[in-house]
Amino acid sequence: MEAINTALVLIDLQHSNVERTLAPHASQRVVENCARLAQLVRRKGGTVVYVRVLVNELRQQPADISVGRAPSAPPLPAQAWEIVAGAGRQDDDIVIDKRQWGAFHGTSLDQQLRRLGVRTIILGGIATNFGVESTARAAQDLGYALVFAEDAMSSIKAEMHQFAVQNIFPILGRVRGTDEVLAML
Repeated sequence: MEAINTALVLIDLQHSNVERTLAPHASQRVVENCARLAQLVRRKGGTVVYVRVLVNELRQQPADISVGRAPSAPPLPAQAWEIVAGAGRQDDDIVIDKRQWGAFHGTSLDQQLRRLGVRTIILGGIATNFGVESTARAAQDLGYALVFAEDAMSSIKAEMHQFAVQNIFPILGRVRGTDEVLAML
């Protein structure tokens, strides 16, 4: 994997998600691993992208189980969608704002990555089976090679994370631990 043609895409490392109880990996571990990946990708000449969901504008479709805010809930403060400081975002990194689970639909992410010659995407973030998986499926549809940093992502339930990591992601790309991804770069 050539770092120059690689983008690290980190999903929703924002206060509203990082402050939740996650499993199987604690949010602090996820954030630390994402920051480690970002530092090396940058150093090797790759692209680092931080994606955040504008939580007050998140599409709420009718569903049997809601994982977001109730439509009648008061708006969250702007800090809710700010990337947490520990995630290592720098001024030169790309920031993508979204209003749904996946990072491609309705955003400029694909266009920006193609202009930079990106062919491989490393994925991490919160939550594994929501934002990360939705982004991965779209990336695969668009022809990107995928690498999943398994311990740089987590979900609201361990079994949700494990299902995606064991059953979905190996079909879409390569599943590795953060240390393995760092060694691949």
